[in-house]
Amino acid sequence: MAALPQDHRQPLISGEEPDEREETAYDSSEKIHIVGVDSDSDASDFARPFSWRKLWLFTGPGFLMSIAFLDPGNLEGDLQSGAIAGYSLLWLLMWATAVGLLIQMLSARLGVATGRHLAELCRAEYPTWARMLLWIMAELALIGADIQEVIGSAIAIKILSNGYLPLWAGVVITALDCFVFLFLENYGVRKLEAFFAFLIAVMAISFAWMFGDTKPNGTELLLGILIPKLSSKTIKQAVGVVGCIIMPHNVFLHSALVQSRDVDRTKKGRVDEALRYYGIESAVALAVSFFINLCVTAVFAKAFYGTEVANSIGLVNAGQLLQEKYGGGVLPILYIWGIGLLAAGQSSTITGTYAGQFIMGGFLNLRLKKWVRAMITRSCAIIPTIIVALIFDSSEDSLDKLNEWLNVLQSVQIPFALIPLLCLVSKEQIMGTFRIGPFLKTISWVVAVLVMLINGYLLLDFFKNVVDGVIVAILVCAFTVGYVSFILYLVSRNFTFAPWSRQSKHIDLN
Repeated sequence: MAALPQDHRQPLISGEEPDEREETAYDSSEKIHIVGVDSDSDASDFARPFSWRKLWLFTGPGFLMSIAFLDPGNLEGDLQSGAIAGYSLLWLLMWATAVGLLIQMLSARLGVATGRHLAELCRAEYPTWARMLLWIMAELALIGADIQEVIGSAIAIKILSNGYLPLWAGVVITALDCFVFLFLENYGVRKLEAFFAFLIAVMAISFAWMFGDTKPNGTELLLGILIPKLSSKTIKQAVGVVGCIIMPHNVFLHSALVQSRDVDRTKKGRVDEALRYYGIESAVALAVSFFINLCVTAVFAKAFYGTEVANSIGLVNAGQLLQEKYGGGVLPILYIWGIGLLAAGQSSTITGTYAGQFIMGGFLNLRLKKWVRAMITRSCAIIPTIIVALIFDSSEDSLDKLNEWLNVLQSVQIPFALIPLLCLVSKEQIMGTFRIGPFLKTISWVVAVLVMLINGYLLLDFFKNVVDGVIVAILVCAFTVGYVSFILYLVSRNFTFAPWSRQSKHIDLN
């Protein structure tokens, strides 16, 4: 392949004229124009002055992305970590959030530099059988996450209705959020982002209120953040803290969300500027998510660490146990917990619908109306969730076991989002001058391998406890061989990607 042009006024990635038949994350009319940019000059060789106005215009995608760090599954991991390990794993929560920021910034980098999101690029780069398998894996991960989020929201509705509404009714009510999403999307990206910002604010206020009511030990909390500490008794909770941070569908989502801003990719300075503001915004968003997760962990560390009920706390009984310990007040802590959990469930289910549209449209290049895609995505999660709610409504132990299976499902899917992301963002043919350098590439692969090994530990521990019998063991072994073989294939593509010019007939990056 010929060397890429160094003139930053040339398109950073060459290709044919845009094909109107291609599925795109946002139509040109939906994108937000970044004002205050001199269109006649390119400050690629000079640092542009920081602008609060531009930061405000770029603010939004990072906060939508951060909701995956605050979904009910993460909250359950937080409360169990606090109840069983106390404050000792707060340092790990902080560093896991930092790892999540690195992965999400790579996803944003891919989307900004190429003008296409991860699912679209996978469609262009992989053969049909591989991309269809990647699509199935992404959909399974999304459905698994959505079931957890919908169940969490339904539990919150049951709490706030004093148990009057059963779990299945809460699932049906939560399913209606699809229409809220469609309604807000019709009014533009900024209205949708404002709605999510409101839900994040509700979570922050609710869990900060609980923090104030329970008054965790400030010294122990600070030591938990600053001093790494890990014991054999808390290793499972530690693995859970890290495993909850990387959500496969969120990697796909962020690469699409950043395209909601109109960035001139023919000028390196514009792309640099967009990446800088997206980096700031994402860091702030994940700092807020860290604060919320810290509050939940600290509350349950204060309330239940070292108690007899510490090992039996989950989303279903957490609010009632808090109420029994701390009683009423201006607003009973049970309802504060319910409000925060409802905000987490509603926000994460709507972003799941959003991610589902991008994943389906990107892999399959389906040019369907948005409401059709949203209904399809919603139905894929709601139908199995209603079945789950009807079966497990009265059984806390069964819901906890289901949650374990869903966590395993998420863990299995992580390599199929991370590996394509790292391979694509490292390729000059795809990223042009914005491919990651050797140092960042090494760090990213080390982090990715570490995350996959940690989740591999979860899988090993889980299957060790559930595998019983020769037939089941053979099936698990066969699955493992196929699973590892596909991962090795994806890694090998890092060295065998065809030059981009041979792929331009599939997808355009202008």
